[in-house]
Amino acid sequence: MSDNRRSRTITAGVSRSPNRAMLRAVGFTDADFDKPIVGVANGHSTMNPCNAGIGPLAARAEAGLREAGAMPQSFGFPTVTDGIAMGTEGMKFSLVSREVIADAIETAVQSQFMDGVLVIGGCDKNMPGAMMAMLRMNIPAIFCYGGTIKPGHWKGQALTIVSPFEAVGAFSAGKMSKEDFDGIEKNACPSFGACGGMYTANTMSSAIEALGLSLPSSSTMANPDPEKGDSVAQSAKALVKAITRQILPRDIVTRNSLENAVAVVMATGGSTNAVLHLLAIAHAANVPWTIDDFERIRQKVPVLCDLKPSGKYVATDLHRAGGIPQVMKILLQAGLLHGGCLTISGETVAATLAAVPAQPRADQDVIHPIDKPLYAHGHLAILKGNLAPEGCVAKITGLKNPAITGPARVFDSEDAAMQAILADQIRHGDVLVIRYEGPRGGPGMREMLAPTSALIGKGFGDSVGLITDGRFSGGTWGMVVGHVAPEAHDGGNLALVQEGDSLTIDAHQLLIQVNVSDEELARRRAGWKQPAPRYTSGVLGKYARLVGSASKGAVTDAT
Repeated sequence: MSDNRRSRTITAGVSRSPNRAMLRAVGFTDADFDKPIVGVANGHSTMNPCNAGIGPLAARAEAGLREAGAMPQSFGFPTVTDGIAMGTEGMKFSLVSREVIADAIETAVQSQFMDGVLVIGGCDKNMPGAMMAMLRMNIPAIFCYGGTIKPGHWKGQALTIVSPFEAVGAFSAGKMSKEDFDGIEKNACPSFGACGGMYTANTMSSAIEALGLSLPSSSTMANPDPEKGDSVAQSAKALVKAITRQILPRDIVTRNSLENAVAVVMATGGSTNAVLHLLAIAHAANVPWTIDDFERIRQKVPVLCDLKPSGKYVATDLHRAGGIPQVMKILLQAGLLHGGCLTISGETVAATLAAVPAQPRADQDVIHPIDKPLYAHGHLAILKGNLAPEGCVAKITGLKNPAITGPARVFDSEDAAMQAILADQIRHGDVLVIRYEGPRGGPGMREMLAPTSALIGKGFGDSVGLITDGRFSGGTWGMVVGHVAPEAHDGGNLALVQEGDSLTIDAHQLLIQVNVSDEELARRRAGWKQPAPRYTSGVLGKYARLVGSASKGAVTDAT
């Protein structure tokens, strides 16, 4: 890919072109042709609360760009509503949308030869999709998070989007009244904004802030609050300066800044999806990065933040406690962050954090000091073994003991597993296998929030394991292991597990295995046949043909 360190203004190619006539129709005057043209890519959509509040933010971005001397050109990109699609066939489109978003932004910006792009996104795949596009194009760019939702409340209990999913399990187990079940559903989402815990959206917004491609403190602001719009306007002005100085995304996203991002994900107890998305972002940046790098960083970075899903607090609480800058300053002081990394403002990470206190405030317990962490090591463990020789991801916070050996309960889809859970067919000590839900086999690698939340609601969080080649929502916690690679559809050993086999998940030993002999697995493999593709045409069929392994980010443009 070319470095793109060159003028991309419209005057470079069409100063005497009839194309100017079309730009006049959308408001250009003679003087505007000498200004940088900046795309405002936004995921505004009334399909979900995550993105429904983005429209006004896009307007603030346009105004900020005009004030800074640029010409904004707005366009949209599609978004999938994960919380609504969860547990349905529609969820297969969620990870696919990451690629669609990246392709859409790249297509719009490159076809119109824009000088820079400001992206505003809300739901989970908006963030990594935007980052992948920015890094492919390598023109000045900044990301603006649409903002988090505020917590709901019911009978004194703080609620997030995960609360209704866990209520399904509790209600079906007879542990919750109909009044409380309905009350939780009606009050869980009180405002616009993305899901409120340290789930995937807030995890990725925090990671992007740590990478340096969004402004400090912007990743934990609530969508309805005035500071969110102010931050977007400031981001627009920062981007115009970056265009002038030609600060490019690949100057910012390096191996060191990726280490910073992963350190922040570990310290905040972020989503398992961060592994998948940061692998894809590294691929787009052409930065050497493997799944083993996550385990390397996990071993030295503690969990500092007490955040949902396994903790007490939500993103707005983290914001009030000092937000990601406070977390980063603690890590920097401990030698766990690279302070010399460049940010979109043109300053280094260390300079950006210079005024942030070295210790968290004493009047809060959301962010813990480095000498009193919630957990001594990070929470996203990379396990390997005969079930996942390429690796898989286990989320181990909130567990009394992150190890289990038990009989396999095998399901060839999420739907079949959910039926068994709700029918009380699962027992303490079981290890569920949900397979053929991987990137290619699903296709689309569905998230398993419905079954994992149902298990939590039924009281199985510490006593039932779950292994899948699919993904988990950022709202998931428990004895769960996802992203198993190779996936079952590609002949991974997960496809060979039989009902009743002994399975081991052991985060202490970083081990995942089926406890049968190699000879028995070879015998089973000889009789295994790859299932026919579930989709052969359309976007899911195309995705299934192109997508690579989850262990490498499940990207569709690998060579």
